[in-house]
Amino acid sequence: MLTMQEEDFEREVKVVVVGNGCVGKTSMIRQFCKGQYSNEYKKTIGVDFLEKHQFVKALEEEVKLMLWDTAGQEQFHSMTRAYYRGAKAAVLAFSTTDRASFDAVPVWKHKVEEECGSIPMVLVQNKVDLLEDAAVSRQEAEALASELGLRFYRICVKQNLYVTDVFEYLAEMYLQRDAHILQTPRISVIGKPPSLPALNFPRRIEPEVVDPLYKTSTKVTDIRRHRRGRSRILSDCIIL
Repeated sequence: MLTMQEEDFEREVKVVVVGNGCVGKTSMIRQFCKGQYSNEYKKTIGVDFLEKHQFVKALEEEVKLMLWDTAGQEQFHSMTRAYYRGAKAAVLAFSTTDRASFDAVPVWKHKVEEECGSIPMVLVQNKVDLLEDAAVSRQEAEALASELGLRFYRICVKQNLYVTDVFEYLAEMYLQRDAHILQTPRISVIGKPPSLPALNFPRRIEPEVVDPLYKTSTKVTDIRRHRRGRSRILSDCIIL
């Protein structure tokens, strides 16, 4: 019989991927879990589900991510909202070429918070390989990330750019939060309040952009500071 120390305890994290239809939610999950991509678009009916084990390098811990792909169409909202419950993290996705999907991001964030409360979230802009057809400017996207207080990833699911980084970041944020919850005393000695452990991450995460046009992640403020000198990067850069 296995003891508690010998038993393999698996951490599971439910992640919902939300956003308007046709922004690449299904493709993102399939690329991450199976390494597969298809140019053929198939509307998600209700909810799709995949899972994958992910090693979080920063914490040297493995977790099982359960990824829920929700339909973006309005007619499915009453069905999919029930699947938000129990989620520990969320991806808010929009498309470079779809202005309406960008404008809807705050609405999707509100829906997640209604069902799940305050959980780790990340803002993702897909299809950065289609910058010539962009309906959203770089400045607008960065401003939204700053306003919502979310880390911002510009990704290309088709070329598998930064897809894994998105989910590893969410897993890390969940594990950090979960560790602090477990460390927080729940019973107070009479006449003596419990001492709370110091948090290692801020309540409001400073917005950060992860972009294939830059070699490393860059803070939003740093991008604004250097924007004048790199104003031609959108027209001159080719996504590899």
